[in-house]
Amino acid sequence: MAAARVRSGGRPTLEEVAARAGVGRGTASRVINGSPRVSEATREAVEAAVAELGYVPNRAARALAGNRTDAIALVVPEPETRFFAEPYFSAIVRGVGAALADTEMQLLLTLVGSDRERRRLAQYLTAHRVDGVLLVAVHADDPLPELLGQLGMPCVISGARHAAEPLASVDSDNFDGARAAVEHLASRGRRQVATITGRLEVYGAQRRLDGYRAAVSAAGLAPDERLIAPADFTEEGGARAMRRLLERRPALDAVFAASDVMAAGARQVLREAGRRIPEDVALIGFDDSAVARHMHPALTSVRQPIEEMGQRMAELLLDEIAGRAPDAESPTVVLPTELVVRDSS
Repeated sequence: MAAARVRSGGRPTLEEVAARAGVGRGTASRVINGSPRVSEATREAVEAAVAELGYVPNRAARALAGNRTDAIALVVPEPETRFFAEPYFSAIVRGVGAALADTEMQLLLTLVGSDRERRRLAQYLTAHRVDGVLLVAVHADDPLPELLGQLGMPCVISGARHAAEPLASVDSDNFDGARAAVEHLASRGRRQVATITGRLEVYGAQRRLDGYRAAVSAAGLAPDERLIAPADFTEEGGARAMRRLLERRPALDAVFAASDVMAAGARQVLREAGRRIPEDVALIGFDDSAVARHMHPALTSVRQPIEEMGQRMAELLLDEIAGRAPDAESPTVVLPTELVVRDSS
């Protein structure tokens, strides 16, 4: 018995408890965390194994050791200028705040817009000064997720970095949202439909481009790479991309911008070029932010439930911190989008 208790060279693990009780790791975790979704016999077997091995749940051990901080970090790897200009981020913060309102958790907002700030954040996280991290707008090559994995730090990200994302993630259906936008334009008789993409190292931006291409093909429109202009989710980037599109394809009659902010930049350039919206060029954005509602003409936009995304991210992270997260694959939550049709299309 004693040998089993020290087999791992230290505190008994959840895996050892599960093996002793003859159940899976997830079942043992549910018993230890008070879940009602187990039979009485299973509960008794796990509780007996806990007593025999002297197992102390990680969260309790951390509390006993004084290592629980009751704080989580919301990390945005973007400079301040983009954080405060992009409505997406404020909506995420509102959603996270709503999820934490009835908890004891404090929220620390961290903007990481430079290599120096990234190094400082790495030192902060290595010291385990927070219990978990919410990562927003993560680039495919960002080293932060790997660092968090090495530290064993609970983490949830907004949007997968690639199709095989190993971390828990919450996102909207970028592909279907873009597809619906382009289908709408084609149904209104638009034949040269351009798109302004976000940074394509962001998986969500790539999925919006995939949705655009799928809808172009389904509508029987001729694919034309010169109708695709990459940008960076900023108003200035949207304006630059719109100028390139007009130079390449002056006869274009519709534009799908992968964010409302980029659509605002595109609108300004179209007006300067004497193009009427929507008579000459129909325009659609993505996010359905306040920007869309306050533009003139009001902007048709793909609504994604950003506040709900922030709330679900925080809920997943709290589950992970408390040991209630699933033990198999990390959860991937994809929320539906909705096309909100207004005057611009």
